[in-house]
Amino acid sequence: MNISNLPVSRKLTLGFAAVILASLTCNYLVYSSATSIQDASNSNIRSNMLKGLAQQAMGEALEQQTALHAYAATGEARFADDYRQAKSAFEKDVASFIETTTQEAQKARGAKLQKAMDAYGAKADRLIQLAANPATRAQASANLSDLADLSEARAIGKELLDAAQERIEIRTGEQNDAYSLTIVTLIIGALAAVGIAILMNVLLARMIAVPVRGMIGVMGRLAAGDNKVDVPNSERADEVGQMAKAVMVFRDAAVAQEKTAAEKARADAAQTAVVNELADALGRLSGGDLTVTLTNFPAEYRKLEEDFNAAVTALRTALLDISRSTANIHGGSGEISQASDDLSRRTEQQAASLEETAAAMTQITATVQNSAAGANQANKLVLATQADAQESSKVVGDAVAAMAEIEKSSQEITKIIEVIDKIAFQTNLLALNASVEAAQAGEAGRAFAVVANEVRALAQRSADAAQEIGTLISNSSRQVDGGVALVGEAGKALTRIIGSVDEVSGLVSQIAMAADQQSSALAQVNSAISEMDKVTQQNAAMVEESNAAARSLADEASGLAGMVGRFDTGPQAARVVALPTRKAPAAAPQPRGRTAGNTALKATPFASADDWNEF
Repeated sequence: MNISNLPVSRKLTLGFAAVILASLTCNYLVYSSATSIQDASNSNIRSNMLKGLAQQAMGEALEQQTALHAYAATGEARFADDYRQAKSAFEKDVASFIETTTQEAQKARGAKLQKAMDAYGAKADRLIQLAANPATRAQASANLSDLADLSEARAIGKELLDAAQERIEIRTGEQNDAYSLTIVTLIIGALAAVGIAILMNVLLARMIAVPVRGMIGVMGRLAAGDNKVDVPNSERADEVGQMAKAVMVFRDAAVAQEKTAAEKARADAAQTAVVNELADALGRLSGGDLTVTLTNFPAEYRKLEEDFNAAVTALRTALLDISRSTANIHGGSGEISQASDDLSRRTEQQAASLEETAAAMTQITATVQNSAAGANQANKLVLATQADAQESSKVVGDAVAAMAEIEKSSQEITKIIEVIDKIAFQTNLLALNASVEAAQAGEAGRAFAVVANEVRALAQRSADAAQEIGTLISNSSRQVDGGVALVGEAGKALTRIIGSVDEVSGLVSQIAMAADQQSSALAQVNSAISEMDKVTQQNAAMVEESNAAARSLADEASGLAGMVGRFDTGPQAARVVALPTRKAPAAAPQPRGRTAGNTALKATPFASADDWNEF
């Protein structure tokens, strides 16, 4: 595939695609380097954290040793607590180290360090037991030399720290290498993008700008009249080749134009002769001579000759027809004018009748609307009464429910009084027993006997009061039952009232609806009569306009006959005589009649059937 044959848009797309591809490649390399830097940085952070945990664990191991020696020497409990805290922190840091590291070797070293400190801790626990007793504390101090030192733990800790530091140094080197690669990638990518852009600019200039400048020169020579110029790049399939092909079309057209110039000169001479003869014939035609004809035109203008002669003949025939039609129009317009006068008079009579009918319908409509308004007001009052009755029924229902609650509460109070009565009875028995016991006690129980008597008296009064309250509650319950019965009767009466009000409301609603429908129907009838009145008035106006148009048409027909008479149509011309107009009989005036009673029944008689048939 030849790139020069690609469209310009495709060339530009390829150029931009090359630059974009270079940029994307550079960005991908930079992204890869940045990812490597991020991974190395994250690994260093984790390694530094592990190194810190290892250093912290070794410090806590030394704290265990120091606290153990101090406790063995002094026996103070705080040193034992310091030992235990350091031991717990050590175990926690070692466990966190083992869990965090991803290297199996480091996990093994962490486990080995924990195992060494566990062995140290077992001996330390026995030493703490000896040091806790003052009698064996001297033995504990003597056994310090038997306690293994931390040389093994220190060696393992050093291995942990060295491995972590080594990994940090490796990751730091990888991070530095990735950073250097990123810088180099950015520089190379920028240079590559600039180089590709320059290369594409040069290629596009050679494939587009240079051929276009050459095409501009060719078009300049062609515009100057050089029709023998060679058009380059016509074999290309892109826009430049299309421009070259278009320029070749212009060049070939200019060559063909030179060939037709001579033929055009010969045709111009024949055309001049035809135009002169045609101008003479048109001059006679403009003077009103419709007998003119054209003859002896060249073969290429024979169609013009035939069309001109046919047009003059058709015009002559049309003017003869117009002359005869003008006379007929003049006579017909007279008859139309007379008929329009008769129709105007009858329309005026009809308009007067419709006006009286409209006035009567307006009065009837107003009366029906007032009736509808009264029915609607009555309907609203009935609806309000219905709502009040329903509200009263609801109140009665609430009263019945309230009395039922009162009766229920009375029953609950009765139960409570029974409980109080039982309590008073039990209290009386207890007081009686207390009196018996006080009597048996003799002089010592006399005061207690007095209190027992008072309690018996109080219990008796409580029983009497409870009995009285029970009697009152019973009376109240009977009265509440009577009130419930009365309220129920009132509710039934209200229900019957609501039913009656509903029936009245339905009847009033039907009356109001019927009145509204009658009002709407009368309004429609009134509107229709008003519309008929308006149409009648419009008809009267249109009749006047028709009458005026008929007179104007007669005048125009007379003028048209005069203009047609100016033309010479030859021996076929005939004298046109206007037809006489027929005089229409005058419409007999009709008396305006009146009817007694409602004005809506008034009517005005129209013209007789004979008059309309005559019209």
